[in-house]
Amino acid sequence: MSGIKKLAGQTAVYGVSTIVGRLINFALVPLFSYIFGEPAELGLNTEFYAYIAFLNVVFTYGMETALFNFLSSENDKNMVYSTALRAMLISTIALTLPFIILAQPLADAMHYSDHPEFVIWAILIVTTDTLAALPFAKLREENKAKRFAAIKMLNILINVVVTVFFVGLCKSFYEKDLVNGTSSFFGAMYNPKIGIGYAFIANLIASAVCLLLLLKDYRKISYGFDPKLFKRMLIYALPLLIVGLAGMINEVFDKILLKYLLPEGVGVEQVGIYGACAKIAILMTIFWQAFRYAAEPFFFSRNREETSRDIYATVMTYFIVFCLAIFLGTTMNISWIQYMIGPEYRIGLPVVPVLLVANMCLGIYFNLSIWFKLTGRTQFGMWLTIIGAIVTLALNFLWIPSTGYFQGYMGSAWATLICYSLMMVMSYFMGQKYFPVPYNIPKALGYLTLGIALFFAGHYTDTGSWVADLVFRNLIFVLFVIIVLLVEKPFKFIKSRRVEK
Repeated sequence: MSGIKKLAGQTAVYGVSTIVGRLINFALVPLFSYIFGEPAELGLNTEFYAYIAFLNVVFTYGMETALFNFLSSENDKNMVYSTALRAMLISTIALTLPFIILAQPLADAMHYSDHPEFVIWAILIVTTDTLAALPFAKLREENKAKRFAAIKMLNILINVVVTVFFVGLCKSFYEKDLVNGTSSFFGAMYNPKIGIGYAFIANLIASAVCLLLLLKDYRKISYGFDPKLFKRMLIYALPLLIVGLAGMINEVFDKILLKYLLPEGVGVEQVGIYGACAKIAILMTIFWQAFRYAAEPFFFSRNREETSRDIYATVMTYFIVFCLAIFLGTTMNISWIQYMIGPEYRIGLPVVPVLLVANMCLGIYFNLSIWFKLTGRTQFGMWLTIIGAIVTLALNFLWIPSTGYFQGYMGSAWATLICYSLMMVMSYFMGQKYFPVPYNIPKALGYLTLGIALFFAGHYTDTGSWVADLVFRNLIFVLFVIIVLLVEKPFKFIKSRRVEK
């Protein structure tokens, strides 16, 4: 159990930085949704970040996970790190230059001909993030969670401060200057042609600062380059690239398809609504991403221990419990959480419960995916994700342009849930064949059933009083917590550990 306690502690450190940082970053959602009242404007931002997500996968091509794997198996860790750094540096430069050179044609193809600078800023964000990826991975491998968390926090704080300065302060002064016929210092710093593009500028500045803080890690590049080692790392990593690309189709491609499968103007507007409402489901994503930062090196380091599979099973149970707590905590309080986004965007709120469950399934899938990462069978992960991507694309093409309940972003949300659920179930059965882990399936299904039942009990309760409904729904959340405590008996476990000591 000491291993689980260590994992929980590291997840907490990663989680504090990720949760606090994301919550600070989440403040940009109401800022954008209230300041940019037209969903189409926020839709541009959402679309570009969907492309950025794809390119981040291409530029890193699975080398982060490959680094973890080879650092744990090779004796010369410095050579592993240096080889990966050199390869990443060269490939990043080679991939960045074409985008900068072809910025205008790319902007034309995306129907943003007036903003080729958006393409340049976006690709530079990808470039700086890629160059920081391996140093960040090394911090995780060395269990330097505090330094990792501090730099990540700084990134988000700079991003938010710069964004608020331009979009909040300077834009406000600019609009007042227009009304009053005056000229102010702050108003002169705002360019209305850039508009939502200031989000890219802020992100780029924040990423550049963090890269500067990690530059000293590039001194280890002097240890050299081992071509044979790189070839082995590449063979291990390339299936993960396919996995990553297919994963991005599952995660963000619906936001791109909405623009092109719906009538002109309507598509971009729905992208903005969908993107804003998806942010409400952010706590689920924050939790499992924070967990991933700590869990990936933890799973690799514990693989050779006799009790490792029992630990993985216990971790899964606790993971599901925390995900369900986040699901109920968010949905039972949606009546006031909805005011975090502008009124023009709240029409999309029905996607929130669907996306919360979808992200929970994705987190469970990540836990299950240890079987193909630890056994080196990454090709299975590739095929699982490709199948998920095919399902996502098929359902989006079927539902987005349809009529009725599944039209537009609602169809995209359900396609995401079905995709991740399918991947989760398939991964479990395949994993039990090649790397059996004694997961407590009856208990997991029991918790899932309880969580969904409590959700419907709260969701369909209407007393006629907003306050009474809110109190009742939070009592439902408390009931879930009490049941978990009675079943898991964490206090009894802590007491027994103290007695042992």
